[in-house]
Parts: sequence; C-alpha cells; structure tokens
Amino acid sequence: MSGAPRGDADLIVVGGGPVGLACAIEARLHGMEVLVIEPRDGPIDKACGEGLMPGALAALDRIGVDPPGSPLAGIAYVRGDARVEHRFAARPGRGVRRTVLHDALALRADERGARRLRGRVSALAQRRDGVRLELAGGGAVEAPWVIAADGLHSPVRRLLGLDHRPQAESRRRFGVRRHYAVEPWTDLVEVHWSPEAEAYVTPVDAGTVGVAVLGRRPLDQDAVLASLPDLAARLEGALQLGPTRGAGPLLQRARSRASGRVLLAGDASGYVDALTGEGMRVGFAQARAAVAAVRAGDTTQYERAWRATTRDFRMLTSALVLAARSPFRPRIVPTAVARPELFGSIVERLSR
Repeated sequence: MSGAPRGDADLIVVGGGPVGLACAIEARLHGMEVLVIEPRDGPIDKACGEGLMPGALAALDRIGVDPPGSPLAGIAYVRGDARVEHRFAARPGRGVRRTVLHDALALRADERGARRLRGRVSALAQRRDGVRLELAGGGAVEAPWVIAADGLHSPVRRLLGLDHRPQAESRRRFGVRRHYAVEPWTDLVEVHWSPEAEAYVTPVDAGTVGVAVLGRRPLDQDAVLASLPDLAARLEGALQLGPTRGAGPLLQRARSRASGRVLLAGDASGYVDALTGEGMRVGFAQARAAVAAVRAGDTTQYERAWRATTRDFRMLTSALVLAARSPFRPRIVPTAVARPELFGSIVERLSR
C-alpha cells in the first residue's frame, strides 16, 4: 500500500474495503483530494457470499470498475425436492471473488489518484470546520470531512458513540465461507435451506464455487452440508481452496449515520443480514450518497438518502430473517414454489 504524507485532504475515508474504495473513487471523480486509511495490506478478503447483483454491477460500471467473474443469471431457493428459480429480467449479475473485487476497485482508485495510507485510527476529535484522526503508533491526519467505511464492527462508529445496543446472543446470526475447486453446475446463486441454516452457493469462476453458510452459533459448516445431501454430493471430494472465513454477528445498528463531519457508510452504517445478498449493492449506493452529502456540506441529506437507499433491503431482509426464525421456516421454500411470481418480484426488487 502506498504511503501518504501527513496533512490535509478534502476527504479522508477510513476503511479500504470495497465500499471505502468506492467512496474514494466517487470523490476523485468529482475532483476531491482523497486519503484512504486502512490497516491491512494487499487484497482484503472476508466472509462474503460474493454474488454481485445486477444493481451492484451497474454501480461499479458507473465508476469504471469491471471485475472478472462468473455470470449470474438469477437466484434459486432449494429445500429437499422443492426448488424455485427466478432469472433476472434486465441484466445478469456476477459472482466475483472478494479479493478480485478488491483488486479491481483498488486499481481504479489508484488510477484516479486517491492516496492510501496504511494505519489504524485510534482516536478522533472534531471541530467546527474539520476532523482530526489520531493514528495508532503516532501521527495524525486532518480533513474537513471523514467517511468511515470500516466494517461491521466499525471502530469509528464506536469512537463516535453511535453503537446501538447489541442484539441478544440467542438471536445473533453469523456467517462462514469456503471456496471449493469444482466446476459450477449452474449459473444461479443457489440458496439451500437446512432446518437451522442457509447455504449460499455462488459460482465465482470457471473452476470455483463459494459456499457461505448463515445461521446461529455454533455454526458448523460441515454439519450444515451434511444436512443437505444433494449439495454435499456435489462438493464431495472437492479440494477446499484457502481458509474458512467467518463474520458476525451480522445484525449491526447505528444510532445515526452521521455525527458532525463524520459519515458512516457500508456495514459501518448498520447492517441487517446477508440473507438477501444485497450488501454490495446497498454499500455502493451509500458511497455515492455519502460523497454527494460531503460535496453539499449537508449530513441531513445523507441520513435521508441512506434511509431511502436501504429501505427495501432493511424491510425485506428483516421480514425474511423473522420468518426464518419462526415456525414458518419449513414453509418458506414451498411457499415460494407455490408463488413463483411473488418470489420473482422480491428478487427483482432487491437486485435492481
């Protein structure tokens, strides 16, 4: 990661993941001087379903990013012999390894002239016309505005006192993800429903599928796959590529999306669940809205835009998670099979 001198920028972005880099690109497209602060070096991996829905691809295209991957024609829900599919009406999505997506965004940010600094924010202080960020190990940087896109467990959100009361342990959901060296057998994202968890299968290239399992702890991916014999048979004998990665608790809430001159974007701004696979689409929309609010000097504008861009995601994902926890869980896939037009309309609404 390239170094950057101490000093001012028009905007500091805390967090060099996909949403943080999207913020940096958006700002540079408007001629702003941008500094991205990120403690990790190289392409950043994390537990992620890795399916970019059509709306996410459109957002990337608008900022000049086109990561390679595997075309996704739609989504299927599967439970035993019951299966329902919906193919996207307008354009396909794409399965993309998280590291590949990160590399594509980082390259574009560098091309546009965003500066990057390896560091960790340990404290912040706000004044009327700017923000000062103290860095672990010494040093500080300042800018008129800061966008924090530093993840589910955002240190900046905590420093601002915007963390919401955590969810009860018994209701927390987590995710684990593995890659398998197996040729994809479909061009759909398959969501396999077990009695206690969901397994997302996403083709990410010609010889690899990602499998992300969502559920409550203890979350044993092998046990979940054993409860899904059709999926287990497809993965039998396949080489596991790389480590198993985990994330959670998935539900994260913020008291507000802004405090003074600091805005929260991506998972740092609040997150419901990975069940509908819309994290990237929503995150890229937030990046655009956050930079627009900074340019306008109006954080209330961002709060309104955040609520508007996340409304469908929050409402539909919350409803589906509630159903998945309820006695109705075994009926989710059969109901979708019986009402394919309803299933399709929900998929289209979330993927646009």
